[in-house]
Amino acid sequence: MEELEQIRAVEDSGLEGWAHARTGSPRQVLLMDSETLDLMDLQPGIIRENITTCGINVNGLPAGQRLRVGETQLEVSVACTPCDLLEKIRPGLRRELRGRRGTLCRLIAGGMIRRGDNIERIP
Repeated sequence: MEELEQIRAVEDSGLEGWAHARTGSPRQVLLMDSETLDLMDLQPGIIRENITTCGINVNGLPAGQRLRVGETQLEVSVACTPCDLLEKIRPGLRRELRGRRGTLCRLIAGGMIRRGDNIERIP
């Protein structure tokens, strides 16, 4: 994954230019917290998250929770299940990340996301 200063998010699709953007999919954006990455001694982007967060427990967000990130709005869909690809990064990583792999969201409002944008819960 390449770290970007900004990216356009397309409503009900995904991030512009991202190969896995799919209209209607509940898996349009993966959020991962930097605290878990630090704990696991992993660099941001290595587990293929789209947005690396700081100060928000993404693994504790309930399905349906709405978030504002920059100009966009996301809706939490489901916790991300660790896959076999994690074993290529480090043997045992799939097991280590069980319950801490991040949260998948869908884009309910598009716009720009910029590095350093706040993430706010929308009631």
